[in-house]
Amino acid sequence: QLQLVESGGGLVQPGGSLRLSCVASGFTTDYYVMGWFRQAPGKEREGVSCISNSGSRAYYADSVKGRFTISRDNAKNTVYLQMNSLKPEDAAIYYCAAASICLPLRRGNYDYWGQGTQVTVSS
Repeated sequence: QLQLVESGGGLVQPGGSLRLSCVASGFTTDYYVMGWFRQAPGKEREGVSCISNSGSRAYYADSVKGRFTISRDNAKNTVYLQMNSLKPEDAAIYYCAAASICLPLRRGNYDYWGQGTQVTVSS
């Protein structure tokens, strides 16, 4: 069974940084594009970023451009999300996901999901 496991969430102050990791098992990540999504309480799950199979191309939601960076290490079956200059509105459960194509960066386009990791941004 294909599995995605996120880690790295936690509590940070506004303006702080956090690095999320997602480890895949049951397949190697170079076979898939990988994405990050987030869901805040009472809100719909939204796309944050995605990265191509090789890691050469990435896309970002407008809300995180210039602050977040997605990367992948296919040898380790791991995808990362470096989050800088965090804002309170970034607080959410963050999920990694796998798909055949990167866009559209919407929930319905992604086939496999992790359980999520909590990110809290508060002073």
